Amino acid sequence: MNQETIGKFIAACRKDKELTQTQLAEKLNITNRAVSKWETGKSIPDASIMLDFCKILGISVNELLSGERIAMENYQKKQKKILWNCSKKQIKPKKA
Repeated sequence: MNQETIGKFIAACRKDKELTQTQLAEKLNITNRAVSKWETGKSIPDASIMLDFCKILGISVNELLSGERIAMENYQKKQKKILWNCSKKQIKPKKA
């Protein structure tokens, strides 16, 4: 999961919907600064708004987390890869 790639994808999807950062932020009841942080790869949307966010942009959560449109024939393969990458990032080895 590359946050810069995700950010560029978010910006492209927002622009495809002809929304400004402020308009998107208003639809989600957040600040336009948060949208800016997503688009620059400094953070990603919080899980609590992710479904609404994806619905507004017309994308799936899997597409959001992969930072690209996913063709239906590649959907399951890509979904497994995303889940694997997310699980690796959550499990951090303990330092001795």
